[in-house]
Amino acid sequence: MINIKYLIVNGKLQMNLLEIAQVAKSASVNLTTVKTNVKNNALFEIAHALNQHSAEIVSANKEDLITAEKGNLAGPLLKRLKFDEDKITDVCAGIESLIKLGDPVGKTITATELDKGLELYKVSCPIGVIGVVFESRPDALVQISTLCLKSGNAVLLKGGSEAAKTNRILADIISEASEKAGMPKGWIQLLETRQDVIEMLALDKYIDLVIPRGSNEFVRYIMDNTNIPVLGHADGICHVYIDGDADPDMAVNITVDSKCQYVAVCNAAETLLVDNKIAGKFLPKVKAILEGKSVELRGCERTISIIDVKSATEEDWSTEYLDYILSIKIVDGLDAAIEHINQYSSGHTDTIVTNDKEKADRFMALVDSANVFWNCSTRFSDGFRYGLGAEVGISTNKIHARGPVGLEGLVIYKWKLIGTGQVVADYSGNDARKFIHKKIDVAE
Repeated sequence: MINIKYLIVNGKLQMNLLEIAQVAKSASVNLTTVKTNVKNNALFEIAHALNQHSAEIVSANKEDLITAEKGNLAGPLLKRLKFDEDKITDVCAGIESLIKLGDPVGKTITATELDKGLELYKVSCPIGVIGVVFESRPDALVQISTLCLKSGNAVLLKGGSEAAKTNRILADIISEASEKAGMPKGWIQLLETRQDVIEMLALDKYIDLVIPRGSNEFVRYIMDNTNIPVLGHADGICHVYIDGDADPDMAVNITVDSKCQYVAVCNAAETLLVDNKIAGKFLPKVKAILEGKSVELRGCERTISIIDVKSATEEDWSTEYLDYILSIKIVDGLDAAIEHINQYSSGHTDTIVTNDKEKADRFMALVDSANVFWNCSTRFSDGFRYGLGAEVGISTNKIHARGPVGLEGLVIYKWKLIGTGQVVADYSGNDARKFIHKKIDVAE
């Protein structure tokens, strides 16, 4: 059995949060120069260690599940909490795909010759120290930490208390395996209490970015109580719009997958919009299949006139159920659907089902969301499925990173200016030298 020895011994923190953040900051500086092959080898060792200790991980998770069930944890959260052999296989597959991805650090994005012998380079670099607060999914801990490792960032992790034992053993395995492979000590740190989160929000000198993953109320609290930049989303209110020119069978399949493939996630559909032209034919068919999967349907008055479902309220249009519940609204065409989505959507993921390319193009141009799809399930909105090597979360921000935040969303850039003795005085006055501003080809 692995001994949980770093940061927490017998359930007590061995350093205060300020010291933890200082260690992480120091580690983040050293991470910037770690070579790609060293990082990839560390990832390989992490995957190997997770497999090697799978029985212990599953045992710890079972203890968490038992405690959570006794505490009447909500069904969707219980599903997220489960971390069995299949989940370990999945996260290790994610690590393997991450190893194959290019290193996002040290890439020259643009290069400009300002003058002869004076060259400016825009180069990608790690963000630094990232604080991530996430829900009850232990697999998120593995995904987030390995993405941070590959992108050269130190990370402070605060998981849900319901996953405490699972998170401890996972964090210890990842720390031990990666440090043996050459990662700087303290690059990954595990926090455990709500008070830790409150204190973390005040450490803007040491923490460069906070990524909260949780309820709308919690994310808003984070945003309102820190000077640290915050990246993330509060809700996943996702829509499927069935256009009048949609293929009915495709429309049913996409609706069912978007809602039912996994209901307890932020990219599951919560509202179904249906064009009035196809509603009479489509709704009875989709109702039979959804109710066969135990989905509770709530509809507008026009929906109720076609199928027998519960009445939807105004609140339903802005609710993230994370459960087997789907609200349905009939709309008069594409523009009405777009208007509804832009009013009620959380800006996460919205999809249109139609055979009309012009309508699809209009939908994807005008819907103001991070992910806009045509003829496919909202469930594709995912870093692993995008080929990003999993994700630290989905961002609905409009700066830096948007949508699934993978490796590219975990780096920023710096400007590197290389001269041969130039001074600004030479570029001022009547006889000033002129800037060339000539673009330099950036080699792949």
